[in-house]
Amino acid sequence: MFFPVVIATVLLTIIGMIGGYLLGEERNREPRAEVTPEPVTLVDGPLCPEQTQRAGAIQGASGELVEVLRVRTVRKTVIWICQDRTGQLFYHANKGGTDADWIENKTALFLGGVWQDSNGSYVATAVDGNVFSVDETGLTIAYADGTSEEQKAVRE
Repeated sequence: MFFPVVIATVLLTIIGMIGGYLLGEERNREPRAEVTPEPVTLVDGPLCPEQTQRAGAIQGASGELVEVLRVRTVRKTVIWICQDRTGQLFYHANKGGTDADWIENKTALFLGGVWQDSNGSYVATAVDGNVFSVDETGLTIAYADGTSEEQKAVRE
């Protein structure tokens, strides 16, 4: 009877010492600086085309997509940068604009995960690694094979 009591006392003492040590270490840690995300500025503008609304719903956009930028390239491709109600940006382009046929991944391309670089261009990366960068003056496509293409554009 004496031996089990001694073992239990030793184990409880060890557990108590470990707990006290861990609490002391937690207390001595320096406070962490909390990261506060930058506030999202939501745009107020016209809604993006119905085809973009449907593609956005499939890709997880929250609510209706509002137009941030719309340009037409010299090759007659119209590009929309759209924003949902949480501030997420989306890229949608269609050869020929809203009046032409919309066939996703053939005449049209919808991309999520768009971000704005330090020059004010909107940048999106396709699953094949091609990077699309668009602003009010043009579109640059950096292909995954290392080549690139530039197209002048005008705001619509």
